[in-house]
Formats: sequence, C-alpha cells, structure tokens
Amino acid sequence: MRILISGSSGLIGTALVGHLRNGGHTVVRLVRRPASGEGELTWDPAAGTLAPSALDGVDAVINLSGAGIGDHRWTDDYKRELLDSRLQTTELLARSIAAADTKPAVFLSGSAIGWYGPRGDEKLDESTPNPGDTYLASICVQWEAATAAAEEAGVRTAHLR
Repeated sequence: MRILISGSSGLIGTALVGHLRNGGHTVVRLVRRPASGEGELTWDPAAGTLAPSALDGVDAVINLSGAGIGDHRWTDDYKRELLDSRLQTTELLARSIAAADTKPAVFLSGSAIGWYGPRGDEKLDESTPNPGDTYLASICVQWEAATAAAEEAGVRTAHLR
C-alpha cells in the first residue's frame, strides 16, 4: 500500500512510519519544511496548501498532526494552537481527499480518548453517544468534524481515539 502520513515526526508517527515501512508499505511523509528526499512531500496547512498530486496513487491517508498536548502549559495562546494545528491539517486533508480524482480507500484521522472526558467508572467505547464537557473533549469533537469533506465524498473515515 502507498500511505500518506501527516504528523509523521511525532511520537506515534515515528513509530508508525517504521512499522509500515518494515511491513513493505510505501510511506510518504507530509513535512512542513522543504522535503529532503524521496518519501517526503512538503505542505503548508496554515496556508492551506497541499499539492493536488500528493494523493496520486495513495491507498490510505493517516492524519496524526497536531501540537503536543503535553508540550507546554495551556495558556490561552497555546490552547488556540492545540485547536488550530488540528483543524487546519485535518480540514486541508479532508478537502484534498474530496477533490482528488482517485480517492484513497480510507482516511484515518487522529482524535483522542479525551473525547470522552472524565467519566469515573462508566464503561466507554466508540458507541458512547456524548462527548465529555472539557476543553480537550471540545477539541476532539471539532477535530473529528473537520473530516466531513472526506466522509461526504464517500471515503471511509475513522477517528482514532
């Protein structure tokens, strides 16, 4: 499979890229700096730019982008960065997938267990109907909604909690 990954330099992304490559898959890493070799493609989510050819021959898109939840104190500015870094990347990928002539079979987009919020001993799973009421839960709700363009284009979309 040919797999396009955003957030490939983070904790999960780094491990996933190695695992997929060891499994014989072709991985294309989306990077915000100039691409430094084969297997990398530059994009600019803040400017809303991703080359239309980025999805050529891609079987799956995995979106793991977002500022680190534990990297900084949650000031008002950093809370905005946490949200924007997720929405800008996800919306750009979803729009690009929807516009692609040949769409990938699947779009796997990051989210977080924070969607559920603190619930004590309540049993929670993907069928739990309501998100939590914390700031992190509100980020997750918006982050998952940002995949709408891909879903509406008929691409199977999963939110990774």
